[in-house]
Amino acid sequence: MWLIAFQPIRLQVYRFTMGIKTALPRYELYLYTAVLAVALIWAGSWIFEASSENANRKSFKESVKPGWHYFGRKMDAADFEWVMWFTTFRNHILFALVGHVIFAKIFSLVAPKIVINGCKHRSLVFGVYGGLAVLVTMGWTFLALVLSHCIILYSVAIFKSKWMCFAAGLCTLASIKLEPFNSWQEALVTGSFSLQDILFYGGCGFSIMRCMSFALENCEKKEGNYTFSDLVKYNFYLPFFFFGPIMTFDRFHAQANNTQLIRKEREMWNITTKALLHLGGILVVDVFFHYLYILTIPSDMKLVAKLSDWSLAGLAYSNLVYDWVKSAVMFGVINTVAMLDHLDPPQPPKCITMLYVFAETHFDRGINDWLCKYVYDYIGGNHDQIFKELLATICTFGITTLWLGPCELVYIWSFFNCFGLNFELWVAKFFSLPPLSTIESAMGEAMSRRIRGLFNAANFWAIVLYNVLSLNSLEFAKMVGRRLIFKGFPLSTLSVLLVTYCGVQLVKERERQQALLEDPEPAKPVDGGKEKAE
Repeated sequence: MWLIAFQPIRLQVYRFTMGIKTALPRYELYLYTAVLAVALIWAGSWIFEASSENANRKSFKESVKPGWHYFGRKMDAADFEWVMWFTTFRNHILFALVGHVIFAKIFSLVAPKIVINGCKHRSLVFGVYGGLAVLVTMGWTFLALVLSHCIILYSVAIFKSKWMCFAAGLCTLASIKLEPFNSWQEALVTGSFSLQDILFYGGCGFSIMRCMSFALENCEKKEGNYTFSDLVKYNFYLPFFFFGPIMTFDRFHAQANNTQLIRKEREMWNITTKALLHLGGILVVDVFFHYLYILTIPSDMKLVAKLSDWSLAGLAYSNLVYDWVKSAVMFGVINTVAMLDHLDPPQPPKCITMLYVFAETHFDRGINDWLCKYVYDYIGGNHDQIFKELLATICTFGITTLWLGPCELVYIWSFFNCFGLNFELWVAKFFSLPPLSTIESAMGEAMSRRIRGLFNAANFWAIVLYNVLSLNSLEFAKMVGRRLIFKGFPLSTLSVLLVTYCGVQLVKERERQQALLEDPEPAKPVDGGKEKAE
């Protein structure tokens, strides 16, 4: 999940200048819907057949585990992160998060009786509980290590120099990502249990990013400095501590210290509904894992080579959809608790099905907001100058590479996604020049939307190929690209692009309806603009 979470948002001007509110004929949209539905069912049937026929394959023994015995179905358990969250770590998560809610509720009830303003001190309560939970879970040495990171970055933040904050923060981040520094720090944490490595790197990594946000926001503070207790309360908010998402310090500080805690109309109903949707998402994923081994199949390249082109396309697409669902569920559970605390956490990620431009590709809005605010937008400005955009994306993906842990796979992923983000700007600039811009202006807006849809369909598969390598392997990504672009040409290539084009147009239709809701078109004047006489 974390490997494709960090692409910055840029709402391109050129994408919205033509035809965002342009409608296509209804029968045309019905045709697109039918084609897309049939294609998804067709590709799913190929994957289901491959899963059923190879459930007992020797190479599947490590990742396909016993599942529904009465239905004769085994379960795809290749994703250790999902298994960890909903088997090994499930009880720990529920205990810690429920304890957080109960602890905060008890304080809110007791505070008035001991003449304490509970609203004013609730961020302190969150920080105390979070610190105690981290101490009990990971031990005092880990707690001391995290606090040492906080002290280092707070000491630098006092000087109010952004470059010093970045230098100190990135060096601290490198210390837990690069050998031998990371092994030395990890050895300080005594004890051993199955989740220690994950909690260590998750806790330290997100902690450092939060400390950097605090330091950079302190540089923006005109008078005085934020206190060290502000940093500790921000950093040790338990729901966000180990797995994110990241709220920038300015947002968290304002919301956690807000004394006017008033629920909006139907807010609790919306929180409950979202929680039930997350539970439903977990159940749906569980069902799919018993029938579609989308994570295990790509690990067996001999089997992958025997599959049809449609199966490969379906596998690549379904892997990204699953990763989005996992991100939405995992962050959604945490965000539900945050909303109960009267916080407005980062929104869920945007579904991969809705993405056809690199500029909107992200799976973690928290990291995305962090990178955009402190790096991408700070350097790139309004993102319409080629060289500034290139510098902004290189710096952004440079930090992302360090965050993920430098290795060959991360280098390849960063390069291609950085290239894709810049290539979109180059193409937009090129098509904004005459005579191409003149030709587009002369054609109807509906035709412009169709032509743009063709380019967006090709771009969608570039996004899939550039990111699927981070979820499966470089070999699988090469295989998908080779089969769909070269060996499958022209039949497979064009048919997959046709189906993708139908999906893109349906996404554009949804965007059109949202645009109309946000900015309704003015009513047409009667009789050429003259009002009717009564």
